[in-house]
This record gives sequence, C-alpha cells and structure tokens, in this order.
Amino acid sequence: MATVCKLIDSEFNERLKWQSEKLPFNAFGASLRRRFGGRIQRVSIDAGFTCPNVDGAVARGGCNFCDNRSFSPSRRVRLKQVSEQLATGIETVTKRYDKVAGFIAYFQPATNTYAPVEQLEEVFRLALSIDPRVVGLAVGTRPDCVPESVLKLLETLARETYVSLEFGMQTIHDAGLQWMNRAHDHASMINAMDRSRGRGFECCSHVILGIPGETHAMMMETATEIGRLGFDAVKIHNLYAVLGTPLGDQVQSGEIVLMQRDEYIHTVVDFLERIPAEVIVERVSGDAPSSYLIEPKWCLEKSSLRLAIEQEFKRRGTRQGAHFVAPEIPPAQRPRPADETPASIRDQIDLGRRLPVLKMEKSGARSHE
Repeated sequence: MATVCKLIDSEFNERLKWQSEKLPFNAFGASLRRRFGGRIQRVSIDAGFTCPNVDGAVARGGCNFCDNRSFSPSRRVRLKQVSEQLATGIETVTKRYDKVAGFIAYFQPATNTYAPVEQLEEVFRLALSIDPRVVGLAVGTRPDCVPESVLKLLETLARETYVSLEFGMQTIHDAGLQWMNRAHDHASMINAMDRSRGRGFECCSHVILGIPGETHAMMMETATEIGRLGFDAVKIHNLYAVLGTPLGDQVQSGEIVLMQRDEYIHTVVDFLERIPAEVIVERVSGDAPSSYLIEPKWCLEKSSLRLAIEQEFKRRGTRQGAHFVAPEIPPAQRPRPADETPASIRDQIDLGRRLPVLKMEKSGARSHE
C-alpha cells in the first residue's frame, strides 16, 4: 500500500512541476517533455470512423458545428490507410521540427471507438507498431461510445504504452448539447468518466466556450466539473464556424454572433483558474484552415492569442488552479457505476460486423480498400 501511495504522490508532484517553472498553466507540450525527455508531436490519423449521431444509431446529421475537413488534414484529401498516414505524418513533422523525440498516434476525426472492439485493437496496435518513435496513442471519442469492452482494451494498451482517451464533453449543460445535436446528455459523460477513471490511461475533456445561450456562470460550472469528475487533461476551444455546416449558415445569416477575442481571453483564464493545478491543458483555443473558416478570424492568430492569455494571468497575478475548490467527494472515491452505453451503440462495438470502411494497411489480410 505504501508503494502505491508513493507512486501516486510521485506522479502528482510531476504534474505540478510547471509551477516551479513559473508557467501560468500546466501546458501540454512542457508536460510531454518532462514525461518523455524531449519534444513529442501528435500525428493526426483518420481511420475512416463515423459517429452514432451521423449513421442513425442515436441521431442523424452530426454535430451542427462539425465539418471534419476543418479538424483534420486527412479529411481534405483522399483517405489513405492508417500505416501510410502515420508514416507520412511523421516525415512531415520531422522536416518541420528539429529534434523530435517521439510521436503520439492521434485518432482525431469522428468517433474513434465506434467500431467492433476486435477491429479497434487491430487499428490501434497497427499505429503503435509502425515506427519505434511512436510513444503512445490518443483516441478521440464521445461519452456514449465507451462500453466496458472498449475500456478494457484501452486499459490493456495502457499497461504497454501511453494512452489518452479524449472525450467530447463540450459542456455540462444539456440545452447546449441539444443545440449541437450531440444526441447524448451530460449524464452520459458522468457515467463514462466514472467508469474510465483509474484504469491507467489519461482522460481528457474537450470543452467548447461560447455556446449560444450559455452565460459566463454556466461556462464556469463546466470548469468546476473538470475537477469534480477528475479529468487528467482538458482541451479548450472557442466555438468557431466553418463553411458547409448548420452553424456556419447561422453565423453567415447573422442569427448567431460568436464570442469576441477579449471576452474569450478573460473566459479562458477564468476557466483555468477554476480547474485543479495538476490537470494538463492540451489546448487553449481552436481554429480551422482559412479557406473553411467563417468566424472568428482572430482564432487564426494562435500565437498572439496564447500570449494574450498568459499576459492576462500575469496581469491578475494568478495561475491555473488559483480559484479551484475541491469537491466534497474526491474523484478517486466516486463509485464505478453500471455501463449505460446505449444498446444501439454497444451492439455495434461488441456484436457488430467488421467495418469495411476502416483504413488499415495497403495489403494483407487486414486491408479493407
């Protein structure tokens, strides 16, 4: 027992090293350097997954802000096999940055746990085996798409390598989730997180600030939930509109006005002040290619936006976690509930036939061109 506690304390202290480095928040890049001893870059992979709010399992139409071409370069060109995408991505990153120590295979667009679990294992292990410099795996998904079989798979992989499971929480407010056409409620996120915590892989929450109808106080309630549920990491995006989406049409017509830059900067800092100091901050803004982006244009200036956020922390004399209030029940003491994955989704993952759309390798028994 003492050994376990010592390991937990050691990991916790490692996550707080950013404070001694006089950083305003626990930035992702620096966290990876401390963990792996050098620069680590994510390489986005598109294995051809869809989503249960696209194919009719729970809804159709997808999220109203979503055009996967704006999220991932792989959706802007002919979809290639996972092996080729990863190899090409590693080559591109290596040319762009000096002294890259390793890469994380990042399954990014769509819902990357929404396929038969045996096929998920094949594609994840394929990505991990292509290049010895691949040090881990990041998997983007929805909170209603992680039945027990998927969590056990990720738990097994986490014994062998670094694994991050990224949940599209977006907001804790069901009205906002309904506006997006997410086709799940926040109770699904609570159930998924209470079943995912403590399995050896990191749990990251993707949050969107600036959802129509949400007040500043409502966004701060979402910030409080990061600590209450015990997320290891958070990724914060501003709501932005791209061409070819319902949201894009609403912004172009003037029906919806997106958050302005100064308000976003203050909101991000307020948000980060309210989350635990040990939570890793993977992103503080989002953007899209200029050819797709409608508004806000200011999100294209990522470097100056981040600098402005850091300067706001300095002006206030605060840092991440400055106003964090610990929950009455520590996350580690929250009970593990029964699996509430919708039957239509669980059947696809646990009982479904292999998906021929998934891109695996160029040749061999696992090719599905």
